[in-house]
Amino acid sequence: MLELRRLVLICEFARKGSIAAAAESLGYSPSAVSQQLVALERETGTALIDRTARSAELTDAGRRLVMHAERILSMVEEAESDLSAHAGKPAGRVVVTAFPTAAVAFAPALARSLRRHTELTLRLGQSRSGRGLREVQSGEVDIALVDDWYGRVRDSDSVRVFPLLHDPLVLVVPRKHRLADPDVPVDLRELRDEPWMATPDGEPSRLAVDRLLVDVGGTRPSPWEFEGLGTILSLVAKGIGIAAVPALALAAGVRGLAVRQFPGNPVGRDVHAVARGSSVHRPSVSVTLRAIHVAARYIAADLDPVRAAERSQMGRPSLDGLDLPVRSAGDVVGRSFGE
Repeated sequence: MLELRRLVLICEFARKGSIAAAAESLGYSPSAVSQQLVALERETGTALIDRTARSAELTDAGRRLVMHAERILSMVEEAESDLSAHAGKPAGRVVVTAFPTAAVAFAPALARSLRRHTELTLRLGQSRSGRGLREVQSGEVDIALVDDWYGRVRDSDSVRVFPLLHDPLVLVVPRKHRLADPDVPVDLRELRDEPWMATPDGEPSRLAVDRLLVDVGGTRPSPWEFEGLGTILSLVAKGIGIAAVPALALAAGVRGLAVRQFPGNPVGRDVHAVARGSSVHRPSVSVTLRAIHVAARYIAADLDPVRAAERSQMGRPSLDGLDLPVRSAGDVVGRSFGE
């Protein structure tokens, strides 16, 4: 009989690529993980890992076992969720991760909504763009708030996607800037010569800014680069430059800014909650997904420009019962930031 904890270990080894990384991820020592994998090889009667002096990798048999193990562990989680759903009361710990601006924006409303569930504890962490979905798939977290700039995040056999809101790029300028006056039109060509603050090359928000300005030849000179949208907002508030940021970043409440919408149909991103299909009916996960949905509506009201995704009763995802089909990112409707 194969032990589930050893199946977890070999799946984590497959995801992380090394015994040391798998051990760090799961909180074990490398020697303990190595010993358990050796025991798993004895249980299966075949070599699962090809070890050399400097590395280790799965054999063909190891890769086949990982495929079976992922299905087995998913079924176990589904069984646990079914039993928990019949118990009915949210309890235990639910782990949520979010890209940084979403973590800041959603944390207050989530805390308010979930604190009445006295047997439930929430852990909300931050992850870089693109990691949240992988962490849900690997089982490291229960729910991830992810940003989707290109409409590529969709549900799959293992993951459910719940659209929350559309988040457009907006222009932020100091209060004393000429464009702080809403009667002065925003001209992208004139903005080329402004001192721009931006995230480093390769960051999703930087790519979005580059897309926004591509028709006018980009910025001139090259923008000053800073890690973190919060840092950029604080620099703009001090009068050092201007920036284009997702409207959600304004939830941090930085003062001294004027916010303008870009002309036409500005670049933006969609924000989704994603969770494993095998866990969404677990009371702790279900109630947290509902709280995230409510938080999205609070955020939309606070920011005014960011409208929570519209939902209808037919063909749209619903948190009521969590059993309706998930819509694609292209169905998400939003409006630009008001001046």
